[in-house]
Order: sequence, then structure tokens, then C-alpha cells
Amino acid sequence: MKRKSLADEKCPMARSLDIIGDWWTLLIVRDALAGVSRFNDFQRSLGAAKSSLSTRLKVLVDQGIFDIQPASDGSAYQEYVLTDKGLALAPVLTSLAQWGLAHAFKPGEQASQLVDKKTNRPLKDIELRSSDGRRLHASDIRFLSGLTEIPA
Repeated sequence: MKRKSLADEKCPMARSLDIIGDWWTLLIVRDALAGVSRFNDFQRSLGAAKSSLSTRLKVLVDQGIFDIQPASDGSAYQEYVLTDKGLALAPVLTSLAQWGLAHAFKPGEQASQLVDKKTNRPLKDIELRSSDGRRLHASDIRFLSGLTEIPA
């Protein structure tokens, strides 16, 4: 079944999912944030078929999430390097990982952790904050349609 395009939706979440909404794509970006940059290394890490991985990387390059650059070691290889747009996905993936730790694992079950490189300690959970800094809960927010004005 062909996926319906969400590129013209008024909802920013729908447009985001149109670009990064499949799980392979998110795992590719996860690996890139962890330092993976070569096709073969992505393939080895993900266990993805070459054709699937190639297609997804092409979309990510076309969407400006990755740039293709000559290998940093001077070899004939190319590397996929996250752009600023790609790096901006780090909080999204961090939040998703934190949700997974809280809701997708049994108590005591082994799981990978996101840690601060400087201290090697787990990250503080991402929080919703208002423009004035108040901590918000899901019940404190609402989505306005693209046609509704946001009060100043």
C-alpha cells in the first residue's frame, strides 16, 4: 500500500511525520547521532537491506537532514553527515528514547541509556515548558489548527 503524503497538511506534526515518520529513518538518524556516517556501517548496525537503506538515505539527503561529504579519513568513501536540520532531531529522539525507557521495558530489563558525554550520567527527562518557563503537563497544552490565531 502506498503511503499518503502529508506534505500539504496544516499540522506541523503531520508534515514532520511525512519526512521522518518511518522507524528505519529514525534509527538511521539515531545511528548518525551516535557517530555512524558510512553506508556499510549503517547497514551493519541496522541490518537493513541495501536497497531500503539507500532509498531512505536518499530521502534524508533530499530533505536536507544529511549532507554527503568525502570521507574524513581521505579514503574514496563518502560519508553521510547530519546537517543542522538533522541535528535538530536530537531532542525528538531523546524524548522518544526516554518514553521508551519508561513505557516499553519491564522493570529491571536491560536497556541502552542516553548519557551526558562529560559526566557519563543519564540525561534529565525532557519537559514541556511554557514561554514563561512554567513546567507543563499534557493536560496544560492544546493544538490549534493552522487557521486559528495564536494569542499574543
